[in-house]
Amino acid sequence: MKKSLSLLSAALVAGALLSACDKAPAPAASAPAAAATKIVIGLDDNFPPMGFRDAKSNELVGFDIDLAREAGKRLGVEVEFKPIEWSAKEAELGGKRVDVLWNGLTITDKRKEQIAFTAPYLENRQIIIVTAASPIKTKADLAGKVVGVQEGSSAVEAIQKDEAAKGLKELRKFGDNVAALMDVSTGRLDALVVDEVVGRYYTSKKAGEYVVLDEHFGTEEYGVGVRKDDAALLGKLDKALADMKKDGAAERISTQWFGKNIVK
Repeated sequence: MKKSLSLLSAALVAGALLSACDKAPAPAASAPAAAATKIVIGLDDNFPPMGFRDAKSNELVGFDIDLAREAGKRLGVEVEFKPIEWSAKEAELGGKRVDVLWNGLTITDKRKEQIAFTAPYLENRQIIIVTAASPIKTKADLAGKVVGVQEGSSAVEAIQKDEAAKGLKELRKFGDNVAALMDVSTGRLDALVVDEVVGRYYTSKKAGEYVVLDEHFGTEEYGVGVRKDDAALLGKLDKALADMKKDGAAERISTQWFGKNIVK
């Protein structure tokens, strides 16, 4: 009898334990990821008038700088600008050292393989700059000449796609357009191919020293680049840019830097 009671008691205890286990609270759901409070923007800090260092204050200024800051306000996030080696921009973005590429970034099919772009916000051409005394008047005149470009810029691809590239003596690549333009002045380069917004900014500061040829290496569009898996940020940037075009903020910034509204 005692053995039967003992077995019964054991069974009751085991049942109670199993029941308690069944009623154990489910693990708490993981908290949602905190919304980003800062975006890091990668740029070439020697790319006037898009993004560059003010000669007096050394602060970053420029059209794209102001546009990005305005977008940051609308997104409610802090904007941090990080100068990078522009030829390594895809690696910087993919390695998550920056969140955004925003610095006169041309939308190309090749770049679309690695980068997601916002809708275009600016149209640009790849212009040819020579000295005022140069005999070069057309693209055909570049045959046998040394032409400069910024390494990693869309000018490289634009030239290479053109028939005129076959006749060049050399396509010389520079770390930035300032150094390249200086070599045009000294005769070490015969011509420079550069983004129109940049080229006209520089040449306007030295009236009479340079000439922009009528012919160019094609028209292109600028967009803001993000990682392909960052659809949420892309959507927010697209909306911010669209709103800025609609309410006049983009026009105001453009007029400040270019004297007119060139926003697409």
